[in-house]
Amino acid sequence: MITRKLGKSGLEVSAIGLGCMNLSYAYGPPTDKAQGVKLIRTAFERGITFFDTAEIYGPYLNEQVVGEALAPVRDQVVIATKFGFEFRPDGTRGLNSRPEHIRQVVEASLKRLKTDYIDLLYQHRVDPNVPIEEVAGAVRELIEEGKVRHFGLSEAGGATIRRAHAVQPVTAVQNEYSIWTRDPEPEVLPVCEKLGIGFVPWSPLGMGYLTGTISPSTGFNPVSDLRASARFPRFTPEAIRENRPVVDLLQRIAARKDATSGQVALAWLLAQKPWIVPIPGTTKLEHLEENIGALDVELTADDLREIEVGFSTIRVEGARAPEGLLAITDVGAKIGTRSIDLREL
Repeated sequence: MITRKLGKSGLEVSAIGLGCMNLSYAYGPPTDKAQGVKLIRTAFERGITFFDTAEIYGPYLNEQVVGEALAPVRDQVVIATKFGFEFRPDGTRGLNSRPEHIRQVVEASLKRLKTDYIDLLYQHRVDPNVPIEEVAGAVRELIEEGKVRHFGLSEAGGATIRRAHAVQPVTAVQNEYSIWTRDPEPEVLPVCEKLGIGFVPWSPLGMGYLTGTISPSTGFNPVSDLRASARFPRFTPEAIRENRPVVDLLQRIAARKDATSGQVALAWLLAQKPWIVPIPGTTKLEHLEENIGALDVELTADDLREIEVGFSTIRVEGARAPEGLLAITDVGAKIGTRSIDLREL
């Protein structure tokens, strides 16, 4: 397995990681625990050393699966998890990055993950009610205590990244990024490059759309699949139909490479910067193998130019998520403090 370093931190991981959320949450019913453990262990056997989870996935179930799966090889892998939410008795959740809450979450995550340290700890979402300097300071204390090794931010904007990095060096930023979601390009990626911070694209396959397997007639489980909700505008039948040119573009390149559109989408991300490490998620072993196969897809300068020119003529239909829920955020920006339904990411 090819490895990459997340910026200047020295944290070395497999060039493609495994997003473990799907095993417990978001895109269908939770996977049987034994099946989830098997998939994670197979990923390790195939060379993946970077595994991403969070307390919110399940909630809690995903960390338990990851912890059980990786306990036998703990010293050979990098585990990333996240804090930043609190659960309420009425079934909703809200943002909470107060220092005392961060410590509580870390202690609970350590137990579920069956480990005494977390390799990479992300703030899951920017909390407008807690200065990012306090957040970074709390994580710095946990690093000094040996309970955490690296600090990360998720869905953060450039100003927030800079402010956090000044208190505790940020190892990685995890924002949504793919061929059809380019939000990090104007500001976040340049800030990461300047500060020597790695970048971890989540949903690098566009919640599955870029694999070409989703059509207007695809049925999403209305109870357990976020994409069934009209609040995710790119997954209405109309948007699925209108956005097909994105998949067609990837498939034209894939046909020449004896690859799949999903593999080209991952290869495109890998070609952007040497410190970018995508974390595609899956519940199926065959899709795991397909994702790993993206490392063998070499995109030439001409290929990349063709993709860029082709994409520039395409208008992506629909926002990537409900308004205000996932927008790249800077501390001080108004993102609202409403309750968030547990069906939302």
